[in-house]
Amino acid sequence: MSGRTLRIHSSAIHYFDMVRRCRSIREAARRLNVASSAVNRQILKIEDEIGAPLFERLPGGLRLTMAGEILSRHANLVLQDLERVRLEFDALRGLKSGHVEIATAEGATVDLLPSVLKRMRDHYPQVTIGVTVQGSQSIPQALINSRADLGLAFAVPRAAEIRQLSVGHFRLGALVGPDHPLAERGSVNFATCAEHGLILAKSELSIHHLLAPLHKRLGLLDKPPLQSNSMELARQMARHNMGVAFQTRVGVEVDLQKGELLHIPLSDQGGIYSDLGLYARSGRDLPSAVEALAHLLSEEIALRERAERAFGQPVL
Repeated sequence: MSGRTLRIHSSAIHYFDMVRRCRSIREAARRLNVASSAVNRQILKIEDEIGAPLFERLPGGLRLTMAGEILSRHANLVLQDLERVRLEFDALRGLKSGHVEIATAEGATVDLLPSVLKRMRDHYPQVTIGVTVQGSQSIPQALINSRADLGLAFAVPRAAEIRQLSVGHFRLGALVGPDHPLAERGSVNFATCAEHGLILAKSELSIHHLLAPLHKRLGLLDKPPLQSNSMELARQMARHNMGVAFQTRVGVEVDLQKGELLHIPLSDQGGIYSDLGLYARSGRDLPSAVEALAHLLSEEIALRERAERAFGQPVL
């Protein structure tokens, strides 16, 4: 049972929660590995029981109705408590040893991964963990070559050799100091950022590839003031108003809480999103320790995604 989803409660709760997170019945079915008709049937069953629709059908995806919001709060409580019970059952069954190697993007090491590793240590103190920080573009190869059990990476293209265990969608934004000329903006386009000097990522980082089309469209011939494979260096430069850096809110949590940096969503293309995914090698049966950590990471990614949505940045 370790690391697997506990199904004490009705499938309807799990299906509803996944549809709510994905804003799509088809995508929810894909992640749950069931037929779309099965997911739709469970949603219709709940709607019939409560006598009200749970979702509005919009061009950009599904959106919770008032009834859906009420059920969402209940589902959160149920699933959080179910996670606590699952971890207690795992401890009872004696997951006492094992080792997990993680290859992770730098942004996840600031707050997300430490939070998960603390929970892992609390529940499974005998499990040892190795962490290697590298660019998202190279993480799939680490999994394929068995140098890592799990990969935590942004914007990884689909590949047959790796499988996605979970994913969260996070909006890319400009990072500036609180006294920067752009600080009061609710959103900003890339061209405006370029007027204040760009701090860009090198090609081994996923952000480089997300922003490359915007950079090319501007026709900028000069190199940016700084181009680096270190997101920490980019953040430090942005703190000192030496240019505009770019990142998701994942990786700048501490700076945002302290008010040392602001995250201003990019408005180009209606918003640019970077998927933070958890990956493993295809066809591999994961050991119990790896499954346990994968489950905690998946829960934390979903939690951060919901927090971003609540912050007022809708996830499409």
